Amino acid sequence: MTDRTTGMYWEDFSVGMIITTPARTITSTDIVNFACLSGDFNEVHTNWEYCKNTPFGEPIAHGPLVYAVMGGLQYASGVNRNTLLALLQVDKWRMLEPVKHGDTLHAEATVLETKPSKKTDRGVVKLHRKFVRQDGVVVQEMEVSILYRRKPQ
Repeated sequence: MTDRTTGMYWEDFSVGMIITTPARTITSTDIVNFACLSGDFNEVHTNWEYCKNTPFGEPIAHGPLVYAVMGGLQYASGVNRNTLLALLQVDKWRMLEPVKHGDTLHAEATVLETKPSKKTDRGVVKLHRKFVRQDGVVVQEMEVSILYRRKPQ
């Protein structure tokens, strides 16, 4: 998506459309900063020695950290700029693979449904989101319903 001053309105989405975001590399600093922000200092995210005896071998990113980064990447794609009103629902959120320091991720969102709202200035878009690692492996997936502005009359 090109740089835009205004994102996509509800009418711009069509079932089957796929939106791909830019990519970002997750760093150890991201993982530590998220632990500090959230207060989640679980050993699997913060303790290298502990993690040597886990299937991961090293600290892994928090699931919500990955979700937050992907939300930022969707904004960076221009889709949500000045048109997103609210995240309404998250369903079927699945953590499929661990995310480690150095993994580069992007999001692919497929439009599943568009539904007008009772209020004529907005509508709901339901998306299937996949968060994809540099090797093509899907690390998380979910369905989300987002409220978007409709085009001005």
